[in-house]
Amino acid sequence: MIGRLTGRVVNDEATGSVILDVRGVGYELLCPVGTIERAQRTGDDEVTLFVHTNVRQDALDLFGFCSLQERAAFRQLTHVPNVGPKLALSVLNVLPASELAQVIDAEDKARLSKVPGVGKKTAERLVLELRGKLPRGSSADAEIAEPLPPSGVSQLAERLMTALTGLGYRPVEAERATHTVLESAGSDSDLSSLLRKALKILSS
Repeated sequence: MIGRLTGRVVNDEATGSVILDVRGVGYELLCPVGTIERAQRTGDDEVTLFVHTNVRQDALDLFGFCSLQERAAFRQLTHVPNVGPKLALSVLNVLPASELAQVIDAEDKARLSKVPGVGKKTAERLVLELRGKLPRGSSADAEIAEPLPPSGVSQLAERLMTALTGLGYRPVEAERATHTVLESAGSDSDLSSLLRKALKILSS
């Protein structure tokens, strides 16, 4: 499973389709509109995208996101019954992750219904299923959502985030704990020790 890619953008469609050249291999990713502009860039003008790999019987689709927060919101959307990856992407095209959380909290079904492919019943289902599960749009959360530098530390952060959300913690809780433990982590820290520290923070 591909979780993160760093490379040079060779094609960026207005629809959000992107081709990322990673050491000579071109990966085609479906991204929320504006992802490349929001993504972190390196000194070599390369961008880092966090990837969700969707495997079907007849295809393997890659979806790219500018931050862990955005990818987490996408995954929460796809957990809603009858909401597939394409519809989840359509939602994030209209409502960025932090804004989506505010809309869900406000139970603004009318605004959700304006998303292409989202009708009244789907809007009601989104509010019911996602209330309290998405990162909030506060300034603190926005800071937490910034993608980490493309290094060994960022790879460890991604694995720790995945482990915590897999245990049932909300993305914003997982991101806050991840950043807290990594601030004091040594260069030789491993995933298991960081996970224990993060769980201690979350349970306190």
